[in-house]
Amino acid sequence: MAAGSAIQIPSRLPLLLTHEGVLLPGSTMRTSVDSPRNMQLVRSRLLKGTSLRSTIIGVIPNTSDPTSDCDDLPSLHRIGTAALAVQVVGSNWPKPHYTLLVTGLCRFQILQLLKEKPYPVAEVEQLDRLEQFTNQHKSEEQLGELSEQFYKYAVQLVEMLDMSVPAVAKLRRLLDNLPREALPDILTSIIRTSNQEKLQILDAVRLEERFKMTIPLLVRQIEGLKLLQKTRKPKQDDDKRVVTIRPNRRINHIPSTTEDEEEEADNDDVVMLEKKIRTSSMSEQALKVCLKEIKRLKKMPQSMPEYALTRNYLELMVELPWNKSTKDRLEIRAARILLDNDHYAMEKLKKRVLEYLAVRQLKNNLKGPILCFVGPPGVGKTSVGRSIAKTLGREFHRIALGGVCDQSDIRGHRRTYVGSMPGRIINGLKTVGVNNPVFLLDEVDKLGKSLQGDPAAALLEVLDPEQNHGFTDHYLNVAFDLSQVLFIATANTTATIPPALLDRMEIIQVPGYTQEEKIEIAHRHLIPKQLEQHGLTPQQIQIPQVTTLDIITRYTREAGVRSLDRKLGAICRAVAVKVAEGQHKETKPDRAEVDEEDCKEHVTEDAKTESISDTADLALPPEMPILIDFHALKDILGPPMYEMEVSERLSQPGVAIGLAWTPLGGEIMFVEASRMDGEGQLTLTGQLGDVMKESAHLAISWLRSNAKRYQLTNASGSFDLLDNTDIHLHFPAGAVTKDGPSAGVTIVTCLASLFSGRLVCSDVAMTGEITLRGLVLPVGGIKDKVLAAHRAGLKRIIIPRRNEKDLEEIAVNVRQDLTFVMASCLDEVLNAAFDGGFAVKPRVERLNSKL
Repeated sequence: MAAGSAIQIPSRLPLLLTHEGVLLPGSTMRTSVDSPRNMQLVRSRLLKGTSLRSTIIGVIPNTSDPTSDCDDLPSLHRIGTAALAVQVVGSNWPKPHYTLLVTGLCRFQILQLLKEKPYPVAEVEQLDRLEQFTNQHKSEEQLGELSEQFYKYAVQLVEMLDMSVPAVAKLRRLLDNLPREALPDILTSIIRTSNQEKLQILDAVRLEERFKMTIPLLVRQIEGLKLLQKTRKPKQDDDKRVVTIRPNRRINHIPSTTEDEEEEADNDDVVMLEKKIRTSSMSEQALKVCLKEIKRLKKMPQSMPEYALTRNYLELMVELPWNKSTKDRLEIRAARILLDNDHYAMEKLKKRVLEYLAVRQLKNNLKGPILCFVGPPGVGKTSVGRSIAKTLGREFHRIALGGVCDQSDIRGHRRTYVGSMPGRIINGLKTVGVNNPVFLLDEVDKLGKSLQGDPAAALLEVLDPEQNHGFTDHYLNVAFDLSQVLFIATANTTATIPPALLDRMEIIQVPGYTQEEKIEIAHRHLIPKQLEQHGLTPQQIQIPQVTTLDIITRYTREAGVRSLDRKLGAICRAVAVKVAEGQHKETKPDRAEVDEEDCKEHVTEDAKTESISDTADLALPPEMPILIDFHALKDILGPPMYEMEVSERLSQPGVAIGLAWTPLGGEIMFVEASRMDGEGQLTLTGQLGDVMKESAHLAISWLRSNAKRYQLTNASGSFDLLDNTDIHLHFPAGAVTKDGPSAGVTIVTCLASLFSGRLVCSDVAMTGEITLRGLVLPVGGIKDKVLAAHRAGLKRIIIPRRNEKDLEEIAVNVRQDLTFVMASCLDEVLNAAFDGGFAVKPRVERLNSKL
């Protein structure tokens, strides 16, 4: 059939076996190659070939390539398509494969299979002409009436589509420019047809037969489009289906009534969304942006991914509380009563909230303050934020910032990213539905930092009263007013908060509780809460204050009350078991849970039988409440975890007690020293930081310079304390990192005890920084340190004189239990740390012979 002037394909072609689709001349197909023979064809022929001839292959449809080289080839389809490999893309995931983009050239017939390995090669005969058609009128005359009928249906089909779509307009031009004999193959590959129908068109070698088989397919598509248009409204003419030129869509499927109703509902939703935008109270800038986006949404096909993104954005803008707020409750007396009922102590916090309420009464447009509660865990920083919201009558929202290392969590993502969403601030406002809530930024000292940015820097705009009236979230891309939001941040320490962020917040220290405060908190709040959680009543369990004090001192050692709450929960669970069983175990005489009078009221065996037989009496409490005393504590909680070991640790020279501050509250810290023969080296252990190491060197230098004054000698009697002597300083709890200057006076006292051989008083603790001149400088965290000494049972505390003003923050009852010694120099510290003082001892000078 090939003419003399026609372009000829090679007579021997490598064969690509496919079973997924059918490639027709003039069409393009993308196919995946992962079988052994096809992979070898791509590697050996396409990737290594250097000429145009090497890119021409034969595509055999409806034939699967065996998964193994050892398997025989199946029977090949007789007719194939010579194709030009336009693109080859390789990948190793999920397994090695290639993706080919091939364009059909012409039909061929297999005459003989020449070889099967490494890939099949066959001798072929070209069946179609492959040339540049220049005499279009001649070809039309030969095709005659059949060609005209096919052309008429093809034009009718294309004109029923949306001509504004570039692909449709290009197809219309191709109908006029291409020769008629090439159109059946091209249109068959474009319209929705099955692989079997395409295979029949491929096998139709005669052109007349090809036209006859293609015309019914066109008529079927035209009828389907007509039915589709009848079921649609006239206004949706601009939404004509482009799916007829996309082979992955079905056009002969007529949508059901349910789908039409859903599309109508979507259109109604867009209209309702526009009404909500116009009636909302958003700012002028936001309204302008929303109206622009709603116009784009109306013109956008619903199948586009951007349709859902734009709609979500507009729905968020409508839901945000642009001008909706709650009215504050400004009655100060009621607020004071509510705060006192919810929280014991915390006078600073309550005072600051009442000040805010008072100013709000005098000025309505007051900007929300930026507060930061700093204190150890478990002291109620988060719960007091919730109480503040309750007091003001505002909505409350908590944002956990611990571990956040992406600035997009604060500012949001730009809408150009897939899966973009607003930041936590805007999401919180959407959740509460008002623009003046109480936002609790929890654990602001534990913010991270990564390649995605610094969230602490993003918070600078949020927590600045001069800037947050125009806070711009990346997702919204319009300003939102945060000036009416009351921000409360919580932190355990200010050391890890960037200075710029710390400068924007009003710091309120929340110290740990004293023992008396813990007892009050336990009986006012913790015990009633645990009884309610465990289904118990005060008639079933009684925990006296003496027992609570034992739990605080011997089973917990913390600044807050979380461990205390857990211990009380354990006690309630043990009592709940007793109550659920409806009987009490017989207690031993020396470990009775109740008094002798209570023993008379134990359930007798007859009563037990009655209670077991009557299911209604199983949960009844005993006649008298179960009294929790020390013996019951030991049975439930085990042996005490903490004992007073201060006097035992100070039984030999070279030991002193210091006071340290940690993010978890104050702690007492033992300092131990020993000396041995050596070369004058100072060894420091206990995971010490650089500042603490320098304090140790300061202490030994001061003692060496004042050794004669205090008559301090080494083991050989020399005033040079490091002469043939090594000193080892150890700070117990070696697994805990320690640093800071406040251990200076403790180290001096410890070394003075070591070289003088005198014991430090067992009830004395101390803190303060030292200098080479022997001065004692002030330190921080005095209140937490004093409370730690009080919890440990110490009676005297040595602090720098310039820290005397910090004692006013300590409760009166704690100050009455302790004796404070104010020291401005190390002489005063040593005189207070030893019984009888540490005065200079007279000593007769001995003359050394120079002979």
